[in-house]
Amino acid sequence: MSKYIRIAVLIIVDAIAVNISFIFSYLMRSDFNPESELFVNWFSAYADNIFAITLIKIAIFFIFGLYQSLWRYAGAEEILKITATMVVATLAVIAFMSFSLNSIPRSIYIMSFIMDVFIVGGSRVIYRILIGIKGHRSFSFNNIAFKFGRLEFSGNNAENISRVMVIGAGDAGASMIKEIKYHPEHNKRVIVAIDDDHSKKGKRIIGVRIAGGRSEIRSAVRRYSIDEIIIAIPSATKKDIQTIVSECNNTRCRLKILPGLIDLINDKVSVSKLRDVDIEDLLGREPVQVNLREISGYIEGRIVMVTGGGGSIGSELCRQIARFRPRRLVAVDIYENSIFELANEIKTLHPGLEFEVTVGSVRNKARMREILGKYMPHVIFHAAAHKHVPLMELNPKEAVVNNILGTANMIDLADEFAAEKFVMISTDKAVNPTNVMGASKRIAEMILQEKCKTAKNTHFAVVRFGNVLGSNGSVIPFFRKQIENGGPVTVTHKEITRYFMTIPEAVQLVIQAGALAEGGEMFILDMGEPVKIKDLAENVIRLSGYKPYEDIDIIFTRLRPGEKLHEELILKEEGAEPTKHEKIFVGRPLPPSAELCAIIDGGRSLEDIIYNDVLTGDDDQVKEWLHKLAPNYTIMKKKPKIRGVVIEDDEEP
Repeated sequence: MSKYIRIAVLIIVDAIAVNISFIFSYLMRSDFNPESELFVNWFSAYADNIFAITLIKIAIFFIFGLYQSLWRYAGAEEILKITATMVVATLAVIAFMSFSLNSIPRSIYIMSFIMDVFIVGGSRVIYRILIGIKGHRSFSFNNIAFKFGRLEFSGNNAENISRVMVIGAGDAGASMIKEIKYHPEHNKRVIVAIDDDHSKKGKRIIGVRIAGGRSEIRSAVRRYSIDEIIIAIPSATKKDIQTIVSECNNTRCRLKILPGLIDLINDKVSVSKLRDVDIEDLLGREPVQVNLREISGYIEGRIVMVTGGGGSIGSELCRQIARFRPRRLVAVDIYENSIFELANEIKTLHPGLEFEVTVGSVRNKARMREILGKYMPHVIFHAAAHKHVPLMELNPKEAVVNNILGTANMIDLADEFAAEKFVMISTDKAVNPTNVMGASKRIAEMILQEKCKTAKNTHFAVVRFGNVLGSNGSVIPFFRKQIENGGPVTVTHKEITRYFMTIPEAVQLVIQAGALAEGGEMFILDMGEPVKIKDLAENVIRLSGYKPYEDIDIIFTRLRPGEKLHEELILKEEGAEPTKHEKIFVGRPLPPSAELCAIIDGGRSLEDIIYNDVLTGDDDQVKEWLHKLAPNYTIMKKKPKIRGVVIEDDEEP
C-alpha cells in the first residue's frame, strides 16, 4: 500500500470514527431513544455542522502528525499522542460551535472525546495487529497453536526461524523484542526473556514471558529450545557482562550483544546494532577513562615521534595521538610494509595531519640522530623492541642490540635534541625476569632511570604493563587459527595465568602516563585480575561456536624455558603509589647494579662494550652478561624449542 493510499484510508476511517463518536454519545445521553425530546432538540446542532466538525478534527489530526506516524510500531507514546490530539480537537470544536452560536451539551463533548480516543486509537492498534499477522508468512489457521490457554502465532517456515532468548527486560530489551517481532525478514522469533529483577519473573514484555534471572539461562535454553541469545543490557557493567557471557557459553546457542550506552547515543536499538561477543567482553573490566585535557595539553600542536610505529602498540599510539591534533606525527620503524599501510590509514582518517613515516632502526644511532635532527620532536614514545620470548631465547644477541642498545641510543638522543618527554614502553616480564626478553627490558628500564639523574632537557618515564589482546603474534589470533584448522588448541599449563588488556586501553593509559611524567617514574598500569589461559582458550572455542573438549580439544604442553606460571607487574621493593589516575600507579626507581653503573660511568661507550665484548661471545655468555647487569634475572639452562602448539605469552609489549 502506497503512502498516499494509506493516508486516504486513515482519513476516511477517522472521519467515520469522529462522527460515530458524536452519534453514539447522543444516543447514550438520551438512553438510546432517538425519539426522546433531548435527542430531537439537541442533535440538530451537530447535524447542521457535521462537515465543519469533521474537517476541524481531521485538520487537527494532520497538524499533530497522526498521519505521519509508523503505526506498525504503535505503542504507549502513540496512544498518549492521540489523547493529546483529541483534547485539542475537542477544544477546537467547542470554540467553533460557540463562535457559530450553536449549543451542544457539555456531556456530549466529554463522551465523544472519550470515544474518539478509543475508536481512533483502537483503529491504529488493529492496524498494528494486522500488520503483525501479515508479517508471519502465509498466515493460516494451521499456524495457530494453543498453549496453556494462550493463543500463539508461528510462521509456516518455522524450521528457518531462529528461536531467540533476550537477556534484559528493560527498555533496550523491549525495543529489541519489538524490532524482531515486526521485522520477520530477520528470521528470528523471541521466545523468552531473562531479567535479574525478581519482580518481573513470570510477567510478560511485548508478549514475551520473563522466565527469571541469569541463573535460569541454561534451563530456559533447554525448555524453550533456544537457538540464539541476545544480551540487551547496554547499561550493564563489564563485570556483569562477563558473568552473563560465561553463563551463556555453557549453552550451544549463538551469542549476540548490544553495544554499550555510549555506542548507542543518538541511535535506536535495532538488530543491525547487534555484534558478536568479543573476548574483550570477558575481561570483566570497565573501559579506561582518560583526562583529555591533560593529554591535549602536551600533545596538541606539538611534534610527536613514535618508534616502532608499525607494530601493534606503536601503530595504535599513532592512531590515538592523531586524534589530539599534534602539529606533526612522525612514525619510525625498520619494517617498511607495516608502516606504509599505517601511513595510508592515518592520511585517510586525518587528511589535515602532517604525518611522516621514516624507515630506520633504533640500533643505528647515526640514523636516529639524523631523524631527530630533522624533525626535532617534543614528545617521543619508544615502542621499538624485540618482544617474542622464545625467539629471544634463541637469539639473545638480537635482544641485547635492539632492546638495550636501541633504547640507550634513543634515551641519549632525546636529551641531546631537547625532547620534552620520553616515554618507554616496558613489560611485566621485566619484573624478576626469567627470560632474555624480560632481562633486556629490565636493563633498559634501569638505563633510563639513571639517565634521569643527568638529563638536562628531557623528562623520562617508563610504562610497564602485561599482555595485550590482539597484538601481532598474540594468543587470541593464534587460538582462532588453531580452531579454523580443526584444533587442537594448545596451552602450556592448566594453571598458567596472564594479565590482559586491549590495545586501545593500554595505549590510552600510556598516553595518559606521558601527561603525568615529571622525570624517572616507573608507571604501572592496572591490568585488573589475571586471567587463566585455559579459561581464555575455552571461551575462544565457545565464541567460535564449538564446545571445548568435544568439538575442539585443548592439549596442555609444558612451560617453555623462560616462561613463568604467573607474571608480576612490580617488584616488592618498588612499591606502588597511586597517581591522579585510578588505573595508573607509580613505583619507586631502584638503584642499578654495580656492573651497570660501571658501564654507564665508565670511559667506554655501551655500543663499544656490546659489539666488541658481548656479541663476540656465545649465547650462554650473553645471558651471563645480562645476569650481571640484572642480578634478579634467572637464567634458564634448558635450551628452548619453538613448538607449534604453545601459547604466545610474549604479546605486546
